[in-house]
Amino acid sequence: MTTPAHSSDDWVEALVRFLRAQPEVSAVRIDPAAHKVAVATVGPVDLQAFETRLAETIAAVEAQLAAGAIKAAPAGYSLRREGGATVVGRDSCVTAEKLWLWQEVEWPDLEREAATHETEGGEDWRLLATLAAVCGVAGLAGWTVAHLAPDWPWLSRGLFLAGLVAGGWDAAIDTWENLRERRIDIHFLMLAVAVGALFIDAWGEAVLLLFLFSSSGAMEEYALARTHREVSALLKSAPKRASLVLPEGGEREIPVEELRVGQRVRVRPGEAFAADGNVVSGRSASDESALTGEANPVEKGVGDPVFSGTINLWGAVEFDVTRLPAESTLQKIIRLIQTAQKLKAPSERLTDRFGPGYTYAVIGGSAVMFLVWWLGFHLPAFDNVPGTRSAFYRAMTLMVVASPCALVISIPSAILAAIAWGARHGVLFRGGAAIEKLADVNVVALDKTGTLTTGELAVVRTESFPAGREREILELAYALEAQSQHPIARAIVRHARAEGIRARELEDFQSLTGQGLRGRLAGANLLLGRRELLEKGPLADWAKQLPPAAAELSEVWVIGRDLVGRVLLQDQIRAESRGVLAELKAAGIKTVMLTGDRRHTAEAVAKDLGLDEVRAALSPEQKVAAIESLRADGGRVAMVGDGVNDAPSLAAADVSVAMGARGSDAALEQAEVILMHDRIENFLAAQRLSRRARAVIRQNLAISLGVVIVMIGATAWGAVPLAIGVAAHEGSTVVVCLNSLRLLLGRNR
Repeated sequence: MTTPAHSSDDWVEALVRFLRAQPEVSAVRIDPAAHKVAVATVGPVDLQAFETRLAETIAAVEAQLAAGAIKAAPAGYSLRREGGATVVGRDSCVTAEKLWLWQEVEWPDLEREAATHETEGGEDWRLLATLAAVCGVAGLAGWTVAHLAPDWPWLSRGLFLAGLVAGGWDAAIDTWENLRERRIDIHFLMLAVAVGALFIDAWGEAVLLLFLFSSSGAMEEYALARTHREVSALLKSAPKRASLVLPEGGEREIPVEELRVGQRVRVRPGEAFAADGNVVSGRSASDESALTGEANPVEKGVGDPVFSGTINLWGAVEFDVTRLPAESTLQKIIRLIQTAQKLKAPSERLTDRFGPGYTYAVIGGSAVMFLVWWLGFHLPAFDNVPGTRSAFYRAMTLMVVASPCALVISIPSAILAAIAWGARHGVLFRGGAAIEKLADVNVVALDKTGTLTTGELAVVRTESFPAGREREILELAYALEAQSQHPIARAIVRHARAEGIRARELEDFQSLTGQGLRGRLAGANLLLGRRELLEKGPLADWAKQLPPAAAELSEVWVIGRDLVGRVLLQDQIRAESRGVLAELKAAGIKTVMLTGDRRHTAEAVAKDLGLDEVRAALSPEQKVAAIESLRADGGRVAMVGDGVNDAPSLAAADVSVAMGARGSDAALEQAEVILMHDRIENFLAAQRLSRRARAVIRQNLAISLGVVIVMIGATAWGAVPLAIGVAAHEGSTVVVCLNSLRLLLGRNR
């Protein structure tokens, strides 16, 4: 069975990598529930030296930390539990551990981090745009003076120099920082070419180079800032305070961090829900577009779920908290997005490895070609003559056109734009790898309950024996089930209330573990439970003659004083499932149901929905075997599920997709793609987005590599002025950024 890149061991590996890079740190202790982290050292050390790196490590793996699953640490390191905390440390003896000095480190604030990204990103692109504008204006003024007032060369060169300073300011800062770490990158190349152009008296071309370079840099920063704004919109929707309903009456406003499960919160029109919960009084509608992308208001009544960060539109409601604010759907989304932005796609990692070596190759290749043109073809070394450009001029042009600016930004810009679009439309990608792999899927395996169906039972009909007393059966069932929280009980209670059935008070209520419920009503005994209750009692012979329920139905039997009957229930098929499966089939994608339900039930649902294949009565291990057999037949499989029993098969699939609202923590931990609010139709949006992202990446690579190849060939023959080379190089970078932004602006529907 394959293990996805985000398995539970990854956060352990991330902490081990941190320890390897920080020899002065002996161990890290993390308590994700309490948001506490501490490091162990031998003797005092300067925490600031590695605090930022540790914060980045924790932020990148926080979603996995919350799941709490641990297996083993790599050789040379230990892993153990201390209450709610986990300690990852170097192997050592007990005596050495007694010398450890534990120091608290601030837990990374995801909201502050995203806000900082947004602020800094916004300032960066505006600053770069301003510097580029100054460079352009100064360069244009210098060119004008050089042509209109050639007797004032000092003025034109002064203007050109001002443009060079403005256009090269940001590149110079980055280059200095890199040189201190003994690294060079594209910024170094651009500055080298600009300085080289000055030596051959090409002031105007040097300014044009830095103007286009700083302009494309501003465009890149704008694209990144745009994606961060999409994410920060979710963070801003997180409420800060809540109106707690007091048991003795009245209410008190408290910070959301103080809310506890089971407390009651009042929400007025226009306010945000402070936590996930269920409505207990009032009616309203909520705006859930920030979480799901759904523009239409969602009606909310008693028993309906509400989600942190969504807006209450028109009615005052009260709800009981079911999840702590830190564990809410909104916070899960935020953590998953933070993680996704730090996980790179395979092709992105390839360009990262390719970039530095390529930069050195460009410098080396330009130096070699300078010698070839000068010594081999006997071109002038530095002086341009009419009709012939110098070897140095050509080498500078070659260095520009071969620089990998567009290539380096081509993949991450598309991946980040796709992640941001998905986050705003109810699809969470856990990194770029999921986006790339989903585009290649040709088989989709789906769980039944909670995925193709709602997972919520609904009453189909009520039967009584003798016939004609169905309403009495429903009344007795309501009286008993009103005391229970079982899913079947919720369905019966909801149906009874909708039918206007009166509530009856029971005496001596009792739950019969694994069998049903018992109580007394008006002195008569009542029983509710499975068919076995009838078959084991005095009515056993008569019960054998009762008609069985249809395969797709569940039944609950009610036995009264002089009355026997049953309530028939059915898991409801999602209204959107048919359309989703039809579109997948039209796209040539095979659909397979993998379920633990009985074959008759599964086949009835599959026939109704039009699935290609059904595999029923499967254990979790058999689901994994089914995924592996589909892959062995040449399928690239996406598995869609929501339950704990789906987690192993999600891990075995090429792409794992979980339903976000009902999804278990185990399923969400394994998932690479999460469909918020259980909107199965978002799977189609996710796949369309992945195909568009793959197409954009290929277009970006074709543009960036194509321009480089064509311009290198043209430069080798001396046919390209430096100004044209600069324009082609920086123009391709701008085109790549704009092409990636199409993903952010598209509908993908």
